[in-house]
Amino acid sequence: MSGPASRLVASFFGAGYVRPAPGTWGSAAALPVAWALHVAGGPAALALATAAAFALGWWATARELSRSDDPDPSWIVIDEVAGMWIALLPVSAGAAHAGAAVTALWPGWVTAFLAFRLFDIWKPGPVGWADRRGGALGVMLDDAIAGTFAALAVVAGAALAHGMPGP
Repeated sequence: MSGPASRLVASFFGAGYVRPAPGTWGSAAALPVAWALHVAGGPAALALATAAAFALGWWATARELSRSDDPDPSWIVIDEVAGMWIALLPVSAGAAHAGAAVTALWPGWVTAFLAFRLFDIWKPGPVGWADRRGGALGVMLDDAIAGTFAALAVVAGAALAHGMPGP
């Protein structure tokens, strides 16, 4: 049975109802919250919130899917939030390591957002496999994998921009 709490979590407080492109809006809504999490507790807070978003998202998505004929309703965007936060973890860690404001690493934010949306829409390899898996875990997992790919793109972009660290 669906309820107000599961719907609120699954839609990330209503961001999933914004049209067009609710997945992109959900990803965008994740950005200021990621900033606040980083400011409040650095990469550890962002990582803990990411794990919580994945777990709560899995629960909320399962509840909402039980009432739907749609295997992946577009208004469910908590999966995009968790994936976007995974993509931003290297940015948060980099800012903490450098002692810089996380907003100073804005190219990493842009790379994380664009790469995450690319992998989430394109669904290469394991992203597509997870998407085809179906169910609440499949809904959440494809975005977690897309977020991991985007995080790797962020790391690669930082390595290209700043050079590889030496021994």
